[in-house]
Amino acid sequence: MADNTLIFDPKGGMPRLLEIMRRLRDPQTGCPWDIEQDFDSIAPYTIEEAYEVADAIARQDWGELEGELGDLLLQTVYHTQMGAEAGRFTFDSVVKAISDKMVARHPHVFGDESRNKSAAQQTVDWEKIKAAERAGKSQTRTLDGVATELPALTRAVKLQKRAARVGFDWPDTTHVIDKIVEEAGELVEARDQLTQAEVEEEFGDLLFVVANLARHLEIDPEAALRATNAKFIRRFTAVEDALAAQGKTPDESDLVEMDALWDQVKATEKNL
Repeated sequence: MADNTLIFDPKGGMPRLLEIMRRLRDPQTGCPWDIEQDFDSIAPYTIEEAYEVADAIARQDWGELEGELGDLLLQTVYHTQMGAEAGRFTFDSVVKAISDKMVARHPHVFGDESRNKSAAQQTVDWEKIKAAERAGKSQTRTLDGVATELPALTRAVKLQKRAARVGFDWPDTTHVIDKIVEEAGELVEARDQLTQAEVEEEFGDLLFVVANLARHLEIDPEAALRATNAKFIRRFTAVEDALAAQGKTPDESDLVEMDALWDQVKATEKNL
């Protein structure tokens, strides 16, 4: 019979969590679901847990954040356990790698460089160090190493930032807005004359340039869109409430009425 002392030790810390995951993945006595998982099947959960951490922070729900951070930590433990089983890496080797990276990327804290520089200069230095790291991995192209599984808007901004570092960038927002107008016109033309695949391509071009405008304005497009989503939910809920006060549902209304209620909600919010 397995020794469960560590498993049930509330003060077991990180070793306890690692042992729990090892036991869950044990091919003889573990959980059938956990045993069946692989990197590909777990990756979507990892992404989901990261978003749930961000959501708890946005709502300033610190109690929930504690739990969500635990869920996210579990994802790292899950991947490292599978890595250990395959002989690729371990939790300890992952911890060593990130620790070494942080020390190397902060010579102004852990080395001989001066801390007497701006945050902007530190960002420039950080990017130089990262570029050297990519070169060491044979990632010599400007756009190498930008993760493919990032949210598309976030990845667009990162790609544009990389290109901007080598001078491939518009000098100001006027040029970007002109390009948005151009791309919007091409999308209308595609809608009227081209195939669905070509319409999708033109739509992607438009989103890409809008992401570029966000970068020039120093706006996180993902955060901005999340805020707009929340605003839409808030306002549409208010429209539903107004209809409910009349004994109606949205299905029993029409666009004209709902649009008028929407305008009332907007006006109320602006007057608060």
